[in-house]
This record gives sequence, C-alpha cells and structure tokens, in this order.
Amino acid sequence: MTRPLLPAAALMIALAGASIAQDQTSLEQSPPGAPYVQVSDALPLPAFIPGLGTLFVDPAKLPAGPFLAYDHDGKLSATVYMTPLEDLQKGTAFNDLAVGSPSVTGVDIYYNAGHPGVDKPHAHVVLYHDPEAKARLAK
Repeated sequence: MTRPLLPAAALMIALAGASIAQDQTSLEQSPPGAPYVQVSDALPLPAFIPGLGTLFVDPAKLPAGPFLAYDHDGKLSATVYMTPLEDLQKGTAFNDLAVGSPSVTGVDIYYNAGHPGVDKPHAHVVLYHDPEAKARLAK
C-alpha cells in the first residue's frame, strides 16, 4: 500500500518546492497571521503536538494544508501536508501547495489513521526547514 503513495508524495514535494510562499518574514515566527489559525484553537488538540509542534493552517486549504509547524520558541520548523489516502487513491492532485519556507533540509512521509480535523486515514508529508527542526519538534 505504501508504494502507490511514493510517486504521489514525490510529486507533492516537487510542487511544494516550486510554489511561491507568502511573505517569508511573516511566516518565520509564530503566529503567522491571517489567514492562518492555530489548529488547537479550532480542534480538540493540544497546543503543542510532539513531533509536529504548534500547528497553524488556513482553513480554506484543508485538508491538505499546508500546516505551519512551530517549535516551543515560535520558530517555523516545518511545513506539514495531510493528504487523505482515499483522495490520493482516487487520483486527486493537490497542486500548488504553499511552503512555509523555501529551505528544506529533510522530509518525512508517514501514515496516520486519522485525528480531529483530518478524520480519515492520510499521509503526513513533513518538510523540515533546518537540520535541528525535527529534534526541536519532538519534545
């Protein structure tokens, strides 16, 4: 089941890298400002989710995102996409996804069975924006 996800995830990463992000300085520090809202203010989730950080999303961009992930100090550390497997299997393309920062030093892709906000099984695609980002978001 993971093999069909790899080409789709690779395409999403390529498109994300090519997309034009918002004014970078407005996204580098939490909170990012409108149209982004803090996920924990809208859903029954903790303010800081270990492994993902403090998440902000433009509600109009759900379910894929981008979700902007900030560490405990409010530094933008990752951009996260949450793409429903059902949509990918049906051939849905998530084009022109924004990126929180053009700097990407690592990528994780993993399965999630569902949670408040994205209830269906989906893939998390996490673009880390600096070499220490993953460690900062873990705790």
